[in-house]
Amino acid sequence: MAAITKVSPLAPAGFPELPSIDGVRFATVEAGVRYRGRTDVMLAVLDPGTSIAGVFTRSATRAAPVLDCQEKIGGANDKPAAILVNSGNANAFTGQYGQTSVTELTQAVAKATGVPIERVFTSSTGVIGEPLPHDRIVSQLEALKSRLSRHAIEDAARAIMTTDTFPKGASTKVEIGGKTVSIAGIAKGSGMIAPDMATMLVYIFTDAVVKQSELQSLLSTQTDRTFNCITVDSDTSTSDTLLLCATGASGVDVTGSAEFAQALETVMLDLAQQVVRDGEGATKFVEVRVTGAVSDGDAKVHGSAIANSPLVKTAIAGEDPNWGRVVMAIGKSGAAADRDKLSISFGDILVAENGWVSPGYREEDAADYMKGQDLVIAVDLGLGDGASTVWTCDLTHGYIEINADYRS
Repeated sequence: MAAITKVSPLAPAGFPELPSIDGVRFATVEAGVRYRGRTDVMLAVLDPGTSIAGVFTRSATRAAPVLDCQEKIGGANDKPAAILVNSGNANAFTGQYGQTSVTELTQAVAKATGVPIERVFTSSTGVIGEPLPHDRIVSQLEALKSRLSRHAIEDAARAIMTTDTFPKGASTKVEIGGKTVSIAGIAKGSGMIAPDMATMLVYIFTDAVVKQSELQSLLSTQTDRTFNCITVDSDTSTSDTLLLCATGASGVDVTGSAEFAQALETVMLDLAQQVVRDGEGATKFVEVRVTGAVSDGDAKVHGSAIANSPLVKTAIAGEDPNWGRVVMAIGKSGAAADRDKLSISFGDILVAENGWVSPGYREEDAADYMKGQDLVIAVDLGLGDGASTVWTCDLTHGYIEINADYRS
């Protein structure tokens, strides 16, 4: 499979400058898992004392690496840890061979780095249903070990890409008790994006001190506000994994800190929105705001129905302000709605209200608005105080081209 070369028109200007996080080192290598002429394996090694939390796909066909990671989350953190990620092959739906690959890789990493096998986490992303040539990765572990560096996080972001058109990174720093805590993360994802826990592959690192149980609770809460609020194509991956690692190197205990929670949410939302901006074939970034629902849960259901609708997404791609498709999506969602209390806006343009087109609506105004790259569809249901925001992209012929040729 050839790497995608055309960068999304919604991509940021470049990869951000991320701070080095004390207590974690990165290395990458070209192992030839599937791609040629590019790195495809990333290794991160974390110091003893690192707390690790994770959220994973709830797909019934979870890949072997996901199952292995789930078993290991929550263990003691007095030993070093390692994360090994390959792109090009998902090691999913490969029967017992999938677990064999995980065992071979975790044992090899443990031998090369001195990390105990119960603290070695692996992830794989790419084609489903093909055996992972893990021997190619094993043969590169000494090279990976020799290249470990605190300053190679951008290289790591590039090595985990599949159909991504740009590497994704985000960071922030926050002052807590007069001391600075840093957070930096990377992600990959472009298609098969409709998370049901986390999404794609995401790795976030902080030098904060956080015990594992607190870190896990914080991650689960922030995931529901970020990664679980994005969609590209309504498909949930077999391999979705998000690992949050707190090395403790700063010496700053952030237990119960609202400032740290907000900083973490900022990084997670940045990464999540970058995934949407790199949606396969995407030309429009769309924010769906739902208010006035019976509950926040109902608002999320309505928002997801709009964001996942092929009819809504293709209308956006065609720059057509077809608000009737938004009405359709609300009606089919299954959550509470009242036709005659509904209002719809495109940006600042009130399109429909009280079950009918707004008296002041002009089609040409909405058509002009739809030509923009960043769009907002706002819906108020007029039923209560429930609210939710979902982020998505349009659906273009480019999505078909990428996925029709994915395994060639």
